[in-house]
Amino acid sequence: MKAVALLRTRLAFSEAAFAELVIWKTPKPVAGSTHSFKYRLAYIVDGVCVIRYDNEAEKGDHRHFGPEENVYIFQTPEKLIADFERDMMRGNRENRRS
Repeated sequence: MKAVALLRTRLAFSEAAFAELVIWKTPKPVAGSTHSFKYRLAYIVDGVCVIRYDNEAEKGDHRHFGPEENVYIFQTPEKLIADFERDMMRGNRENRRS
């Protein structure tokens, strides 16, 4: 089985802000993760990635919020998207960006 794209979308919020969400179902876990999903969710404002959730090989599941990088506990694709949306709203409140 090959990787299957479950979600690939780009959402524009303004001239300066957009989100890109990409999730694949993989035949086996990516190195560093325990689940069969590969993902990259990014929120870009003024050309800068201010929030990103991803699980690049070897690094495992993690999220970037501004300059901070933390481990992310992946549960489901739906929870991943909800957590990402929550962080986008938080980031907009804290930085008054949109």
